[in-house]
Amino acid sequence: MFELPSGAEIQNIIASLKAGAGSFIPEIYLSILFMALILLDLATKGRKANLLGWMTLAGLAGSMFFIYQQHAMEAGELFFGMYVLDEFAIFFKYFFVVSGMLAVVLTMSDRRFDTEVTSIGEYYALVVAMVIGMVMMAAASDLLMVFLSMELVSLTAYVLSGYFKRDGRSSEAALKYLVYGAVSSGLMIYGFSLIYGLTAQTNLLLISAELAVHGYDPLVMMLSTLLILAGFGYKIGAVPFHFWSPDVYEGAPTPVTAYLSVASKAAGFALLLRFFYIAIPHGMSPYEDIAGRDWLGLLAIISVASMIYGNVVAIWQKNVKRLLAYSSIAHAGYLLLGVIVMDSIGTQAVLFYLLSYLLMNYGAFYVITLIANRTGSENLDDYRGLGRKMPLAGAALTVFLISLVGLPPTVGFIGKLFIFSALLSKGSLYVGLALVGIMTSVISLYYYMLIPLNMFLRESLEPNERAQNPGMLANVLMAVLMVLTIWFGLFFEPLSQFAHYSSAMFGLSLY
Repeated sequence: MFELPSGAEIQNIIASLKAGAGSFIPEIYLSILFMALILLDLATKGRKANLLGWMTLAGLAGSMFFIYQQHAMEAGELFFGMYVLDEFAIFFKYFFVVSGMLAVVLTMSDRRFDTEVTSIGEYYALVVAMVIGMVMMAAASDLLMVFLSMELVSLTAYVLSGYFKRDGRSSEAALKYLVYGAVSSGLMIYGFSLIYGLTAQTNLLLISAELAVHGYDPLVMMLSTLLILAGFGYKIGAVPFHFWSPDVYEGAPTPVTAYLSVASKAAGFALLLRFFYIAIPHGMSPYEDIAGRDWLGLLAIISVASMIYGNVVAIWQKNVKRLLAYSSIAHAGYLLLGVIVMDSIGTQAVLFYLLSYLLMNYGAFYVITLIANRTGSENLDDYRGLGRKMPLAGAALTVFLISLVGLPPTVGFIGKLFIFSALLSKGSLYVGLALVGIMTSVISLYYYMLIPLNMFLRESLEPNERAQNPGMLANVLMAVLMVLTIWFGLFFEPLSQFAHYSSAMFGLSLY
């Protein structure tokens, strides 16, 4: 019969929850911010858009203080092993908060929100909710917490993608995102159920221990790994789970597109790293008994397919946002190269690459937003002659695109250098993967440089149009992002040290 817990057990549970809550302050703070924005929106009835934007920025910046305090806390598991506090999770907490702040800045700069949106407070609250979900994804150490945090991110992303209700493309983007997301979530949860059936555990560390001690059925393990990888692959936008990316990136509001391409992808990689590095014991190869290949071989195939497909298909794109969508697929392939290395060096390379991608991709989308404000278009042909009319925007966009290619002296070059160096450190078997990465980067040079080519070397369709100034604040922000992209390409030690510190857990110091 079912027995009720004793008084002592209840007291232990309460004490454990209180102890966990003390390490959960950033998430609690962000939840309060979410509710405050909703109440503020109701009080102002959406009339003070700038006030709500600045409040969101200030609120997200305030969460950095509480995240910083967690550095002094001892690493360990919270809430009965469902949540973990470690350097890896703290890295992504900073990452997602900064991403949310940049998404808010892009939103405040996008003039379409003035005409398309009547209640902006709900939008900012959803951005904060998405930050909460992604923070929890990075720190989830239990299958239930993984699923719940992913669903929180997905549900808010569906709404944000279709936030321009009167725009058919935005509604189409939200519907396609919802359909693909529902399918991938169903596949992933079925994979989780198989893992639970094998181990009778949901905690990642306990799953690893059960598999190591009691073994596993190879066929069931292969099937569950494939299903779980489908859910994670959808989040990172890698081939063959990429089908939603081009239409969603093109149809969603530009700030949401930037947010999904950077923050959502990073959250997917945080889950991928934690799950496959922790839940599956080192040396286990669930495919060896069947096909003579382990799951790293499968990731290698996905990585190569993503790099080739994303870079080749991007060549024919005429819409700049759609071009960057295929570019994002290719970058998922580059990041997977670091995952395949399967050690702290590879993890450090992945984290550094994500930091560089944050700078250059948000910078590119910011300039695209400013250009769309002036031209009302995202078509590549409408960029002709803009380099003369908006010289700083043209220069900044060129720097960001050069960084996305991976050319010196930008931070993107250092990011790819770290990835390829981590591959080569594993021996000659990985040389082929590095060569594919280098060759596909050369392909990307062609379509990225089409944009500066149109901006500086082709005549405008309206040659008599006056020069356009996006404003002092926009010029300052563009210049800052451009300078940082070059600065960290030359002096990359701070980012490298931060990535190294945050990847320490994959030296198995905690686990």
